[in-house]
Amino acid sequence: MPQPYIEHVNLTVSDPGRMAALLNRLFDWHVRWEGPARDDGRVIHVGDERTYLAVYTPAGGADADIFAKGRPLNHIGILVDDLDDIERRVTEAGLVPFAHADYDPGRRFYFLDFDGTEFEIVSYA
Repeated sequence: MPQPYIEHVNLTVSDPGRMAALLNRLFDWHVRWEGPARDDGRVIHVGDERTYLAVYTPAGGADADIFAKGRPLNHIGILVDDLDDIERRVTEAGLVPFAHADYDPGRRFYFLDFDGTEFEIVSYA
Protein backbone atom coordinates (compact mmCIF):
# COMPACT_ATOMS: atom_id res chain seq x y z
CA MET A 1 0.00 0.00 0.00
CA PRO A 2 1.34 3.51 -0.84
CA GLN A 3 2.26 5.82 2.03
CA PRO A 4 -0.90 7.56 3.31
CA TYR A 5 -1.09 11.32 2.77
CA ILE A 6 -3.69 14.02 3.34
CA GLU A 7 -5.77 14.13 0.18
CA HIS A 8 -7.87 17.15 1.16
CA VAL A 9 -9.05 19.41 3.94
CA ASN A 10 -12.60 20.76 3.93
CA LEU A 11 -12.64 24.36 5.13
CA THR A 12 -15.77 26.45 5.74
CA VAL A 13 -15.42 29.91 4.24
CA SER A 14 -17.74 32.88 3.80
CA ASP A 15 -17.25 33.02 0.01
CA PRO A 16 -15.93 29.90 -1.79
CA GLY A 17 -15.44 31.71 -5.11
CA ARG A 18 -13.31 34.43 -3.52
CA MET A 19 -11.27 31.86 -1.57
CA ALA A 20 -10.75 29.67 -4.65
CA ALA A 21 -9.50 32.72 -6.58
CA LEU A 22 -7.09 33.56 -3.74
CA LEU A 23 -5.67 30.02 -3.60
CA ASN A 24 -5.26 29.97 -7.39
CA ARG A 25 -3.50 33.35 -7.28
CA LEU A 26 -1.17 32.49 -4.41
CA PHE A 27 -0.18 28.93 -5.29
CA ASP A 28 -0.94 28.51 -9.02
CA TRP A 29 -3.50 25.85 -8.13
CA HIS A 30 -6.64 25.21 -10.13
CA VAL A 31 -10.28 24.34 -9.53
CA ARG A 32 -10.57 20.57 -9.70
CA TRP A 33 -14.32 20.47 -9.17
CA GLU A 34 -17.15 22.61 -7.89
CA GLY A 35 -20.79 22.06 -7.19
CA PRO A 36 -23.53 21.53 -4.66
CA ALA A 37 -22.66 20.27 -1.19
CA ARG A 38 -24.41 19.14 1.99
CA ASP A 39 -27.02 21.36 3.58
CA ASP A 40 -27.71 22.96 0.18
CA GLY A 41 -24.27 24.55 0.31
CA ARG A 42 -21.60 25.07 -2.31
CA VAL A 43 -18.06 23.69 -2.43
CA ILE A 44 -15.05 24.25 -4.66
CA HIS A 45 -12.08 21.84 -4.69
CA VAL A 46 -8.89 23.85 -5.29
CA GLY A 47 -5.43 22.31 -5.53
CA ASP A 48 -3.23 20.22 -7.75
CA GLU A 49 -3.60 16.71 -9.12
CA ARG A 50 -2.84 15.06 -5.79
CA THR A 51 -4.18 17.28 -2.97
CA TYR A 52 -6.68 20.07 -2.53
CA LEU A 53 -8.60 22.31 -0.18
CA ALA A 54 -12.36 21.97 -0.35
CA VAL A 55 -13.72 25.47 0.34
CA TYR A 56 -17.31 25.18 1.47
CA THR A 57 -20.16 27.40 2.58
CA PRO A 58 -23.62 26.24 3.67
CA ALA A 59 -26.79 27.69 2.20
CA GLY A 60 -27.41 31.11 3.69
CA GLY A 61 -23.73 31.55 4.57
CA ALA A 62 -21.60 30.53 7.51
CA ASP A 63 -22.13 31.84 11.03
CA ALA A 64 -19.43 34.41 11.84
CA ASP A 65 -18.60 32.75 15.18
CA ILE A 66 -17.13 29.70 13.44
CA PHE A 67 -14.24 31.84 12.21
CA ALA A 68 -12.86 32.50 15.69
CA LYS A 69 -9.10 31.84 15.68
CA GLY A 70 -8.18 28.29 16.60
CA ARG A 71 -11.72 26.97 16.61
CA PRO A 72 -10.60 24.20 16.26
CA LEU A 73 -8.05 24.74 13.48
CA ASN A 74 -4.78 26.48 14.41
CA HIS A 75 -3.41 26.91 10.89
CA ILE A 76 -2.97 25.28 7.50
CA GLY A 77 0.66 24.72 6.45
CA ILE A 78 1.58 25.09 2.80
CA LEU A 79 5.06 24.05 1.62
CA VAL A 80 6.49 26.21 -1.19
CA ASP A 81 9.79 26.48 -3.04
CA ASP A 82 9.96 30.28 -3.25
CA LEU A 83 8.86 31.84 0.03
CA ASP A 84 9.60 35.40 -1.12
CA ASP A 85 7.43 35.02 -4.23
CA ILE A 86 4.48 33.73 -2.21
CA GLU A 87 4.88 36.54 0.34
CA ARG A 88 4.75 39.05 -2.52
CA ARG A 89 1.56 37.41 -3.81
CA VAL A 90 0.00 37.46 -0.32
CA THR A 91 0.76 41.18 -0.01
CA GLU A 92 -0.55 41.89 -3.53
CA ALA A 93 -3.79 40.12 -2.57
CA GLY A 94 -4.22 42.69 0.21
CA LEU A 95 -3.34 40.31 3.05
CA VAL A 96 -0.70 40.90 5.71
CA PRO A 97 2.23 38.49 6.29
CA PHE A 98 3.40 38.22 9.91
CA ALA A 99 5.48 36.13 12.34
CA HIS A 100 8.42 35.63 9.98
CA ALA A 101 10.87 33.05 11.30
CA ASP A 102 13.91 31.13 10.16
CA TYR A 103 14.64 27.98 12.16
CA ASP A 104 15.05 24.30 11.41
CA PRO A 105 13.73 22.89 9.25
CA GLY A 106 12.98 26.05 7.23
CA ARG A 107 11.89 29.66 6.79
CA ARG A 108 8.25 30.63 7.27
CA PHE A 109 5.65 33.32 7.64
CA TYR A 110 1.95 33.39 8.41
CA PHE A 111 -1.09 35.26 7.10
CA LEU A 112 -4.81 35.35 7.78
CA ASP A 113 -7.23 34.86 4.90
CA PHE A 114 -10.38 36.94 4.42
CA ASP A 115 -12.20 34.98 7.15
CA GLY A 116 -9.32 34.99 9.63
CA THR A 117 -8.12 31.43 8.96
CA GLU A 118 -4.39 31.28 9.56
CA PHE A 119 -2.00 29.89 6.96
CA GLU A 120 1.66 29.05 7.57
CA ILE A 121 3.79 29.28 4.45
CA VAL A 122 7.07 27.38 4.80
CA SER A 123 10.05 26.68 2.59
CA TYR A 124 12.81 24.12 3.17
CA ALA A 125 14.75 25.40 0.13
